[in-house]
Amino acid sequence: MNIPFELHIALRYLLAKRKQAFISVISAISTLGVAVGVMAVVIALAIMTGLQQELRDRILGSSPHIYVVSTDGFPNYREEIARLRKTPHVVGAAPAILGRALISALTRTQPVEVKGIDPALEPGVTDLQGAMRTGSLDALDPRDENDFPGVLIGKDLASTLGVGVGDSVNLTTPEGILTPTGRMPYPRRLRVAGTFSLGLYELDTTMAYVSIATARRLFAKDQVDVIQLRVDDIWRAPEIARELEKSLGPGYSTQDWAAMNRSLFSALWLEKIAVSLAIGLIVMVAALNIIASLILLVMEKNRDIAILKTMGASARSVTVIFLLQGVIIGVVGTIVGGTLGVLVSRVMDRYQLIRMPVDVYQVSHLPFKVLPTDLLLVVTSAIFICFIATLYPSRQAARLDPAQALRYE
Repeated sequence: MNIPFELHIALRYLLAKRKQAFISVISAISTLGVAVGVMAVVIALAIMTGLQQELRDRILGSSPHIYVVSTDGFPNYREEIARLRKTPHVVGAAPAILGRALISALTRTQPVEVKGIDPALEPGVTDLQGAMRTGSLDALDPRDENDFPGVLIGKDLASTLGVGVGDSVNLTTPEGILTPTGRMPYPRRLRVAGTFSLGLYELDTTMAYVSIATARRLFAKDQVDVIQLRVDDIWRAPEIARELEKSLGPGYSTQDWAAMNRSLFSALWLEKIAVSLAIGLIVMVAALNIIASLILLVMEKNRDIAILKTMGASARSVTVIFLLQGVIIGVVGTIVGGTLGVLVSRVMDRYQLIRMPVDVYQVSHLPFKVLPTDLLLVVTSAIFICFIATLYPSRQAARLDPAQALRYE
């Protein structure tokens, strides 16, 4: 197979033996440096992307995409839901009453966020139905006139309180009951109708769900607070929320999931950029190794370069020879590093090898997710950096004067 003589010479220099074995060792070290740098960047991006996606998926699974609030309230939420369901891209709607309380059992007491829901409509806006570990949503309503209203609590909260399905708990709200001296907190007895696991430690330890009717009594409200919406495209949720505000008219406001969690995802994005830049310096160090190895090679091959020029090789051909050497080092190192980075990320994610404290990071293990766009960006950037690193040594080789190089030979 005929190959350009520039490529042939570049390969011979890279694979030199005997007296020039030192140059081959330096080239191998440069290739290894590029591979390690690329692998480190790919793994770092996989960690940050995996953590970001894992938190996003769990947040979206436990909360609606859009909240709709009215200053006049929702006297008839079913009519509002029917109207909102006709909005383009809206695939689910459900009412909610929000409040805070203290939940206690035996001698243990914990603060909780209480959410009053419609058991028939809630599965259309959140993944609560699929998150149930014991019991069911249908068990929220009393089974008979002598039964207590039901409450759903997270599995971690149930473990803290030491209760299970069928046990009784007391829920104390600030509204309480009206007495001659004013409203006084009053514990109301509820029955544990089930436990859930939404995948976020904070929610599994601080959330409690009751029926709309129960929430009205607990918080002395005659209307629902918000209407929750789920849309068919999470990335269009902000746009859909703005369009809803315009179509619903004055008195209505909306808030989408991106706005509610902006600080969290902004912090994760900045951390992803910072980590990538910091670890990307390894590739820069590898590029310096390429510069050093090529400069050494030019010094070693002064005589060969001079002979090539006297035989008719142009300055452009000499430049291409050393450019190809640097590019070959960069391409081989990048391919090896990228492949190892993807393999390591998949193994670490599949077998969940890095465990983390759930109460600190919200997830039980460190997730890894390699995006094709991230991999492509890392590969092209690494090859480009390696190409830039070859420019100076290649130009120096092309400027070599054959007469000066051969004078003392």
